[in-house]
Amino acid sequence: MDGRERAAKADPQEELAARLRLLQDLSGLGVRALARDTGLSSSSLSRYLNGQTAPPWPVVVALCRLVKRDPRPLRPLWERASNPLPAPPKSSRQGRPLPRNDLPRDVPDFTGREERLAAVFDALDSHRAVSVDGMAGVGKTCLAVHAAHRLAADFPDGQLYVDLHGFTEGRPPLDPDSALRTLLAALDVPSERVPQEGLERLAACWRSELARRRVVVVLDNAADADQVRPLLPGAGPSVALITSRNRLLGLDEVPPVSLDVLSPEESARLLARASGDPDGPEGRLARDPESAAEVLRLCGRLPLALRLAGARLRHRPGWTVGILAERMAQGTSEFDAAFGAALAMSVRQLNRSQARLFRMLGLLPGTSFDAYVVAALADVPLHSAQAMLEDLLDAHLVQQPTADRYRLHDLVHQHARRAGAEQDPAGERERALCRVLDYYVHAAAAADAAMPFLSPGRAVRAGRSPAELPQFPDKNAAFAWLVAEYGNLMAAFETAAAVGSDAHVCELPRVLRSYFARRCGTTHLNVLFERSLAAAERLGDPARLAEAHSDLGFARYNAGRMAEAAAAYEAAGRRLSQAWDARAEAELALRRGYLSWDEGHVEEPLELFRLAGKLYEQAGCPTGAAHAAASEAWAMLQLGHREEAAQRARELLALPHADPAWPPGLTARITLGLAVARERPDEAAEHLHRALELAREDGHLHNQAWCLNCQGVALRQMGRYEEALASHREAFALLDELFEEHWKIHFLNGYAETCRLAGLPDEALRLHRQALELAPRLGNRHAEALAHEGIATVLEKTDPAEAARHRTAGQAVLEEPDGRTGRP
Repeated sequence: MDGRERAAKADPQEELAARLRLLQDLSGLGVRALARDTGLSSSSLSRYLNGQTAPPWPVVVALCRLVKRDPRPLRPLWERASNPLPAPPKSSRQGRPLPRNDLPRDVPDFTGREERLAAVFDALDSHRAVSVDGMAGVGKTCLAVHAAHRLAADFPDGQLYVDLHGFTEGRPPLDPDSALRTLLAALDVPSERVPQEGLERLAACWRSELARRRVVVVLDNAADADQVRPLLPGAGPSVALITSRNRLLGLDEVPPVSLDVLSPEESARLLARASGDPDGPEGRLARDPESAAEVLRLCGRLPLALRLAGARLRHRPGWTVGILAERMAQGTSEFDAAFGAALAMSVRQLNRSQARLFRMLGLLPGTSFDAYVVAALADVPLHSAQAMLEDLLDAHLVQQPTADRYRLHDLVHQHARRAGAEQDPAGERERALCRVLDYYVHAAAAADAAMPFLSPGRAVRAGRSPAELPQFPDKNAAFAWLVAEYGNLMAAFETAAAVGSDAHVCELPRVLRSYFARRCGTTHLNVLFERSLAAAERLGDPARLAEAHSDLGFARYNAGRMAEAAAAYEAAGRRLSQAWDARAEAELALRRGYLSWDEGHVEEPLELFRLAGKLYEQAGCPTGAAHAAASEAWAMLQLGHREEAAQRARELLALPHADPAWPPGLTARITLGLAVARERPDEAAEHLHRALELAREDGHLHNQAWCLNCQGVALRQMGRYEEALASHREAFALLDELFEEHWKIHFLNGYAETCRLAGLPDEALRLHRQALELAPRLGNRHAEALAHEGIATVLEKTDPAEAARHRTAGQAVLEEPDGRTGRP
């Protein structure tokens, strides 16, 4: 193939990028300096130089002129690069996702601030953090985001942005715990590596992740120093830009950069650029300098107000500057005379439906929103909501940070709330807010139903379902929606609590159980269910109370708080005697079975699992019956009924299901593998390997650890001790990444027995003693008795007296009265 053929087959976008890099080499400038000299942002220029996107033709011309080269020979190549054939999306090397870039769009008309921008860069060079403070609307966020875009090329591992809501009307400041979790998620830190509780541990995790990355972080709209301090980088090259309306005097280590309003010259230049006014005497501003000065005065030289006023003038070619000034002067308050005048004038250009929707947007909890929740809010069809949002976007009253997501600037949000309170009847606002809460409950319930990790719940009892909800083709789509909407769901929960909507407070935690099961968030879920129970008590409905007690009990159980779980289950049982419900009874029986086994009972768990299965069948819930049957098979295996357990497991695996990793199927596969490990080791290994494979595909760390531990037990039964040890060690390596130590109680004794048979008695003793220390704290009598028996087995030859003591102690654990039932 000759050179011309190779050139024809080359990617024109890559070839154009290579030619642009040659121009950069000729200039002798770095990316930031080259971007400055050509009037571009560093992030845009970096994308052009790396071949991620084709630049506009004027950019190519500007680069060529900078090094005194003729751009015309590049025109054919630029045209091919600008109209490429469709190609699959690029991915990063080694299959990892591309670094996160959450930065809002850099405004194209950034004006002035050269001195302040230089101060920001100096502070970042010397202290790796800077605090930008100033009054509302003065351009703090704009400056910080502009600086972050300029720095993007120097911080390739991520460009993060989080709104701390320090001064967002209608919602409290974002607490540092939630902010840290948002930032760690943006860095794609696996949830199992994120501490479940403790602000200091979260902050340490955040600093540790930043220390090995080059990341620029914008912490926008901070309330005070205490909110920001845990979010600052520690060692390493990453930098943070903070904005706040307050001077953060408590951050001694962070240099401040204070912003005032723009100078008269900068304000005039920004207004001209925002309005599209041409330079020279022919422009509207130049023809009417008195009216232009009045507009500048009414805007208070605030950048945000100037941009809104300029946008009105740009989209009204028939207006004079005098008309603009007259419309803005119709405002009545001091705020209207500055920022509010331009915003109120923009709202007045909307039709009645658009203006009503704009006012209603001030009711939305959370930070960003989509068209579905807006349709519910306004009680309009989805397509109408989408069309009106586009109109508001064109009017610069809403922003669109990403495709299909919208947000309100905090000042715009305040204006919308205030306008709604003044103009809309209180009853209409209450009904709109109720529709929003209904939407979040029913949408979350639909997502929960698409990823049933736990036994299926009943239909939602709060409010009515909106006409249109997001569609979830599979559990991954549902989980992605829950992750994206988590902040809004929590804001909806807090809003429901604040307005006294107890029905929604009861429902929301319940439809988030599968989400928390995958996120390992037992601490937070316990808090939510505590508040859900309080709401159910206020409602006084026995059925809701029974469910709330049962849910709180299961949250307690998963957190290792066995005594509290038992008490909650007892309370649920009493309420169900007043309002019998087959499905709720089945769910309670299933949960009691899990607890009963951990409490050291033998036959009772099996009876409870069978009862749950019958009740689920009576309720017409085959999925619940499958959950109960899987638990029954597992219990039979633990009791030594290997053949019956294997038969039950095979029956479950024969059931058709779209998701091969659904929990009953996974439990059945593990049960079958352990049941046939001695007689049919090859079949057992195949079942356990497939279970582990499915758990890994599903991304659930607890299930992966469980599969690995059971695989270790099966390999031990086959006499393959070294492989068994490796499997146990891998399981515990996963558990060490979690911050819920109580999960280890289910695996310690099995691992210890493998160590004993592999000729590692000291390690076996260590693990059994760890189980013996942990089990009484958790109330797990079964594990405590196993630990005593395991220690006795290890010591029976070297210290028979101590072995006898442990054997007696283990028997006593199982024989002592149960505080729940009063019997052994």
